[in-house]
Amino acid sequence: MRVIVNSEFEELVYVFSDRLDAGVKLANWLRSLSVRGDLVYAIPAGGVPVGYVVAKTLGTKLDVLMCRKLLIPWNREAGFGAVSPDGSYFYDEVLAEDLALTPAEISRSVDEQLLEVKRRLKLYRCSEEYSPLAGLSAIVVDDGIAAGFTMIAATRFLRKIGASRVIVAVPTCSWESAERVAREADEVYCLNPRSGPLFAVADAYKEWRDLSDRDVLEILRKAKSESVLAYRAECI
Repeated sequence: MRVIVNSEFEELVYVFSDRLDAGVKLANWLRSLSVRGDLVYAIPAGGVPVGYVVAKTLGTKLDVLMCRKLLIPWNREAGFGAVSPDGSYFYDEVLAEDLALTPAEISRSVDEQLLEVKRRLKLYRCSEEYSPLAGLSAIVVDDGIAAGFTMIAATRFLRKIGASRVIVAVPTCSWESAERVAREADEVYCLNPRSGPLFAVADAYKEWRDLSDRDVLEILRKAKSESVLAYRAECI
């Protein structure tokens, strides 16, 4: 369990033009290191363009993994835990206590994200069940790791469905959070690690915006037309 980084991009900001550019740089770096996986799982929304490029470059199939961070009620850019596609969830009890979150607030956050997970499963995966991995290896991709909760949930879910090896690959990350994720994953690859008390994934990108359902579906349709998708996607 280790974190592998690229010293060329360490501590830099605005190193990627956009998520597709980040995907190209990440994919080429992974290929140069001979990183391989049987499937690539992208976390929507921002991880989808990155994962699409990684899957194509490495010659693997692409899936989307609906994990969502539990949002702090008064700071909806930050999280304190995460939910998985199967409805399981976890949260940092120490952080929740420090934030003085009530059981009702925690429950509302869980319910909110589970609803969004169900919505995205229907929209992006046509409500198809995830296929058992049965000892296969998985590469899970996002546009970055901030707190790391979503990536931890993704790693745990992939192990639950049978992954023998889980590799996390992201364009940018917080050093601290990447090390936290590495305690769950077999390896964490991060092109642009940054340290310090304040970290924003967006600071790695010259062009940054929230992706819409239309943006995600456009990429998934393209992947489907190129026979890159790992699932039937009959509704896309």
